[in-house]
Amino acid sequence: MRLVLLAHAATAATRRSGFADDEGLEAAELPVPALPRYEEVRCAPSLRCRQTADALGLPAAVDAGLTGLDHGSWAGRALDDVAAADPDGLTRWLTEPEAVPHGGESMAAFVGRIGGWLRAVPNRPGGLLAVVDPAVVRAALTHALGAPATAVWRVDVDPLSVAVLAGEPGRWNLRELRTGPGRGADGTPP
Repeated sequence: MRLVLLAHAATAATRRSGFADDEGLEAAELPVPALPRYEEVRCAPSLRCRQTADALGLPAAVDAGLTGLDHGSWAGRALDDVAAADPDGLTRWLTEPEAVPHGGESMAAFVGRIGGWLRAVPNRPGGLLAVVDPAVVRAALTHALGAPATAVWRVDVDPLSVAVLAGEPGRWNLRELRTGPGRGADGTPP
C-alpha cells in the first residue's frame, strides 16, 4: 500500500515560524503538487488542511486521527515571542520529548498518537492520500523509521511537501520526500 502525506499550504504561522492555531490559508489559489495515485483522500480537521484539500480539488473526508500537534497556550504565537517569554520551557520542549510546558501535547505523545494512526490505517491497495500539518508528516516519518521522538526536529517539511510511505499498517518504508512546489531541491526558493 502507498500512503501519501501532503503538508497543507502556507499559513501566516508557517511564514513566521509560529505555533499554529486553527487558521486559514494565505492564498486561495495553490500550485498543484505532483501526487502519486490514490483511491481515498482524508484530511486533518483543521481549517488549513480542509482549505488545502478544497483548493486542490481533493474530495477529502475529515479524519480526527490526523489532528495536528496540540501547542496548548503557545497556539497562535510566534516562536520568537515564546522564546522571549518562556526560554526555559521552549528549550525543554525542544530537547525533552515528554515535556509539555505549554500545557498541550508532548512530542512523545504526539509521535505515539500518529504512530497509532499509522498502525490502524485501512488498507487501500490504490493508495491513501492525507492532507495534514507538517508536524504530522514529521511525526509519521519519525514513527515509520523507528526513530526517537526528538527526530521530528531533524526533518524539514515545507508547505505542500509530499512524503510517500510504502508498506502496510505496522511496517512502513519511506519511499519519497519532496519539498513543495516553488522550492528547489535544497528547499530554497528558485
